[in-house]
Amino acid sequence: MLVPEHRKRPTLKDIAAETGLSTAAVSYALRGIQVPEETQQRVRAAARRLGYEVDPIARALASGRTGTVGVIASSLEDLWQQAITGALGRSLLEAGRHALIVDSAGDPEREEALAKRLVDQRVDAIVTIPVDPRSRHWAEVARRVVLLSISDSLPGAATVAEVVFDNVVGVTEALRTLASAGHRDVVVLTPGLPSTPDRPAAEIVQRVASELGLSVRLLPCPHDLDGAAAVARKALDVDHRPTAMFCFADSMAYGVYAAASELGLAIPADVSVLGYDDHPVSRLLTPPLSTFHWDVFALVESVVERVVAAIDTGKRRRRKVLTPESRPRGSVGPPPA
Repeated sequence: MLVPEHRKRPTLKDIAAETGLSTAAVSYALRGIQVPEETQQRVRAAARRLGYEVDPIARALASGRTGTVGVIASSLEDLWQQAITGALGRSLLEAGRHALIVDSAGDPEREEALAKRLVDQRVDAIVTIPVDPRSRHWAEVARRVVLLSISDSLPGAATVAEVVFDNVVGVTEALRTLASAGHRDVVVLTPGLPSTPDRPAAEIVQRVASELGLSVRLLPCPHDLDGAAAVARKALDVDHRPTAMFCFADSMAYGVYAAASELGLAIPADVSVLGYDDHPVSRLLTPPLSTFHWDVFALVESVVERVVAAIDTGKRRRRKVLTPESRPRGSVGPPPA
């Protein structure tokens, strides 16, 4: 049996011998610094002939960078977060970085463990859609690595930038939409947990509801269809059910549709439903889901621009605030008589 011959990996010394230059000059040429353009081209041509590839581990040791950005999603059961993290991965790759995407699955303790693991793996930066924005571990993460947050600010953490949602505008318009349609008893499905009751958007709900004279009940809700349907079914299967449900993710609203169907309730005749992130599937429902659109392109562009600038130059950027646009469709109507 023939054993395959393993070629020795070409080194800087091999390129130096090929070109008659010092290893230092070869290193400078491959990095595009301190040597003439003609020399750079000659060295790169020799590297291609020899099949030389930069050793990522050696490069990381020399530069202190790994070229990797950790992305922590609060829940990849959320279809909107799937789209965002996928777009971030592609955009970071175009910027010469690799994304390492992990899922907190709605668990604050898991989120903390994942953040520490990414720091230990020497990622150049962490981008997070946080489960618990007020968790104390974010301050420690920010001391050790470039940290950027999406959707919510991280109080007490020295983030390099934040790309946050104008939930004051979004929540206010959502509850006004329901109030204007005549609703007074509203359930709000939120990703908040008993351990994270003070999420900023939830606080806004309580304040705006009071101003509008609405009776609002916030219910923690998972993003997966079965889990969201179970929460919605429990809220709707009562004698005095709410006349409207506002969901902080369209994926939660899909659970309301499923629960309403099981209970023989019509949307919006028996219960109105309002989403919050305009996932494409929302247009395919019957009736199509009324929701809010956030500019995903602007979000991803802002995140990547800010995180790359922070890695390369240490520069901190001003926070970017995204404002939603209402997408009224057919799922909101007046309350049942």
